[in-house]
Amino acid sequence: GALVLLTLGLLIVGYVRIAAILPPPDELVDRANTFKTTTIYDREGNVIYEVFPSDAGRRTLVPLADISPHLINATLAVEDPNFYRHPGVDPVGIARAIYYILRQDAVGPGGSTLVQQLVKLTYLSGERSLSRKIKEAVLAIEINRRYPKDAILEIYLNHIFYGNLAYGIETAAQTYFGKHASDLTLAEASLLAGIPQRPGDYDPYTHWEATRNRQADVLRLMVEHGFITPAEATRAWLAFADKSPEDVLAQPRADFRYPHFVLMVRQELEATYGPEVVTRGGLRVVTTLDPKLQAAAERAVRDGIRNLAQRKANATDAALVALDPKTGEVLALVGSADYNNQAIGGQVNMAITPRQTGSVIKPLDYLATFEMPEDYWTPATLIMDERTEFPDGPGRPPYVPRNYDGKFHGPVSVRSALANSYNIPAVKALQHAGIPALKELAQRLGVSTLTRDDYGLSLALGSGEVSLLEMTNAFAAFANGGQRLEPHLILRVETQDGDLLADASQPYKVQAIDPAHAFLI
Repeated sequence: GALVLLTLGLLIVGYVRIAAILPPPDELVDRANTFKTTTIYDREGNVIYEVFPSDAGRRTLVPLADISPHLINATLAVEDPNFYRHPGVDPVGIARAIYYILRQDAVGPGGSTLVQQLVKLTYLSGERSLSRKIKEAVLAIEINRRYPKDAILEIYLNHIFYGNLAYGIETAAQTYFGKHASDLTLAEASLLAGIPQRPGDYDPYTHWEATRNRQADVLRLMVEHGFITPAEATRAWLAFADKSPEDVLAQPRADFRYPHFVLMVRQELEATYGPEVVTRGGLRVVTTLDPKLQAAAERAVRDGIRNLAQRKANATDAALVALDPKTGEVLALVGSADYNNQAIGGQVNMAITPRQTGSVIKPLDYLATFEMPEDYWTPATLIMDERTEFPDGPGRPPYVPRNYDGKFHGPVSVRSALANSYNIPAVKALQHAGIPALKELAQRLGVSTLTRDDYGLSLALGSGEVSLLEMTNAFAAFANGGQRLEPHLILRVETQDGDLLADASQPYKVQAIDPAHAFLI
């Protein structure tokens, strides 16, 4: 009796000493959830991009109540059928594992409970040694003592790796079946539950037959442990019979569907919240992008480039921006004709890269004359469209612009000159209003790049550089009664728990130009 008491006392002391030097079990949640995927959506709720650490993958946390019972039962059947009955460890399994470790057998059967697996994933290294196995068992018992079983199972199912960058069952369900974890059928759940044992070997996209064989094992174990009947197992097995992975699985989502738009959103998020929060914080970001308009914009860019090529024009790239003038929401943005085409510099976002505006600047030329306190112009003001020499500074020859058609049109109204994009009247307009007036007007309309001090009258014809996004937003003021809004790509930012971080539903407005002038232009 004394020997038994002594042995028991030594075990208790050993247990307490080991428990004292191990990481606190209370850190389990923080250790398990080292990152959460930030998800970016279009305005209709479709996922367009996911941000996660480059050395990790995607993860979306869900409560146990939002996980299909089929998936829970399948996981328990294959990983730990006695999960709700043992104290965190399986004594028989532990003894078996220690036996194989002492024999230095690298391929011995595992004896780990689901709790022990979670300990290995979150606390300890993957070495195979007697001391590590003892530490694992002690931590598993402590975690089992301090956490409800359902909480442990929830953490496990949100942490486990399912291959293809999918961490946690919600992300796995979305990755492989395009649905929420709560909606998984028995057939789908039994397929997914078999993957974590060897995600590379049981990748359904590349190893369909092996994955199906693993599914058969899962269904067999579910029957063996009383989770389902043989008839239910048969129906689940036949659900994917004679089907290819293309028939069953969701197609892998392209990582860069709207590359320039997504990169702009990510850069704004990182500037606001910091890179660490964006890559690991699990933000939910709803953007302004309209998928139908975006598709139309991409077609327009492709068709435009093709038409220019047919006309032998020297143009290989294009960009397009569409925004709502009432809200400033960017509904579509194409930064280049082909993001992956290095020959045209496709990764350069031409929607935000300043370029010479050309004739697009002309409405601002005339608007500057409308705003003059004296001797202002109106749409009916007549201008002589004739050969004109404009002084271009001391020691320089005069500036003599020409019209696109090579002709002069005599007296023309401002309305006609702008409608026909005549060059000479536009230069006369800038000469009349003055270059500083045009620069100040452009700044009020949101143009940030016309800041040089050495512009000449050629600025009237677009020699200054402005980005497409800023020029589009300047034009939006004409359609919005002269009010300018900041163009924005993000509607709402939330934490994964639903806490609102940002909301652009009430954008800031400024009366940039007179409503009457906006109407006249």
